[in-house]
Amino acid sequence: MKLLECKNLSKEFDGKQILKDINLTIPRGKLIGLLGKNGVGKSTLIKLINDLLTPTEGEILINGKTPGVESKEIISYLPERTYLDKEMTVKQVIKYFDEFYKNFDSEKANKLLKDLDLSLEQKISKMSKGMQEKLQLILVMSRNAELYILDEPLGGVDPATRDYILDTILSNFCEGASVIISTHLISDIERILDEVIFMDKGEIVLTSSADELRNKENASIDEIFRRYFKC
Repeated sequence: MKLLECKNLSKEFDGKQILKDINLTIPRGKLIGLLGKNGVGKSTLIKLINDLLTPTEGEILINGKTPGVESKEIISYLPERTYLDKEMTVKQVIKYFDEFYKNFDSEKANKLLKDLDLSLEQKISKMSKGMQEKLQLILVMSRNAELYILDEPLGGVDPATRDYILDTILSNFCEGASVIISTHLISDIERILDEVIFMDKGEIVLTSSADELRNKENASIDEIFRRYFKC
């Protein structure tokens, strides 16, 4: 059974078409880059998959079923914007996730936090933006999920933090699971990708194995992306 399928998926807001006729299959065991400039519909597609929006047309199937309670149990989602209660301590957030998600591995989360030398008693409001980004990622990657969806996980953080985030992703997703990473920062992320999806103006314009695309074009994914979307 396919992990994720989108069939003739479209989405409109106030008469404006944001996504148009998206057909997409996500296999198991892959790191996939959902790549495109800002505003091309990546976040809208992600929200549809996470059952935060309803399609105008078409359907989404996750393990053969439409998004709902069951899909939320197997998808671990990192939204683009911060969602944590900044008045909580790290310890309180870990406890909340452990109680809320059956598949949350608090032992893994605590190990990753220890690697960062991050105090469990520290308030989120006292943490830097980069540290908050790391905490959010740790929470998401500490779930034993089948599909991890990360929306712009590198946005607004320094290069050293980006390296940590990529290494954390690479080392901590479950065997047989897949990861979708939405970003426009191609050069930072392409080293970990198995497959790439290019989006433009609400449509999927290219899907490929990352290695096959590099070999075919004799260029990096970043260079190919820049050529494709040259203004």
